[in-house]
Amino acid sequence: MKKNGEKIVKWVLIGISILFLLVMLILPLFEVIVRALQDGWRSYGRAIMAKNTLSALQVTLIATIIALTVNTLFGLTAAWLITKFDFRGKNVLSTLIDIPFSISPVIAGLAYIMTFGRTGWATPLIEKINDAFGTDISLVFSVPGVVLATIFVTFPFISREIIPILHTQGREEEEAASMMGAGGVTIFRKITFPHIKWGLLYGMILCTARAFGEFGAVYAVSKARGKTFTLPLEIDALYMAGSSDSITQAFAVSSLLVGMAVVVLILKNIVEYHGRKKGVR
Repeated sequence: MKKNGEKIVKWVLIGISILFLLVMLILPLFEVIVRALQDGWRSYGRAIMAKNTLSALQVTLIATIIALTVNTLFGLTAAWLITKFDFRGKNVLSTLIDIPFSISPVIAGLAYIMTFGRTGWATPLIEKINDAFGTDISLVFSVPGVVLATIFVTFPFISREIIPILHTQGREEEEAASMMGAGGVTIFRKITFPHIKWGLLYGMILCTARAFGEFGAVYAVSKARGKTFTLPLEIDALYMAGSSDSITQAFAVSSLLVGMAVVVLILKNIVEYHGRKKGVR
């Protein structure tokens, strides 16, 4: 009788989970694909190959690649520093890493405007650099501003995946290798990296997924459609135009993000599988 009751509870929970996923995730995504193709493949191709769409895709990829590179270097450095060394301010550094989790992305974007915008305190310094080197650097309402905003909202992901792994690993192996004469690079390559490689990949995938879909912080520092818009901003602009054609185009461009999300999800599952197999996650 008890086993029958457990089976009923199990199947009820499974049914609720499947229903929730069906209503909240699968059906909305399916609707995006259906609406994207409702005017046919030719219309879909025109929407995907439109000048503004290609520009938005390019800016999205540039911001994602740079943010991923910067955050990978920062994540490795911060994680190694926090777990392998003792110093004053260690808890403060660990807390600061989590700021993007607790601050609205829109506030982050506005903070960049107040810092690097026309009336920002850093503007005189930027103008001096431009005058000295003959450059035209602009950190708001430009692609560099989009990159900075993307870096801000994504930088905790990699370090937060690596830190628990390094805490679990401890310091004994590195200290023993150091006593035997191994250098820092050798210790990292031979001892540290094999422990963290799956966690690092997992964090990089999360960072990529977050960068693809960022809207709030990027919206605050990006105002030129066809130049600094990312895919989420281009989708918003098309949908808010209000015409039936532009809304269909918005769904077509949305399908790009859906496809990118599916690829990221597949990679995430592969990394999770290998991580569990190696006993990392």
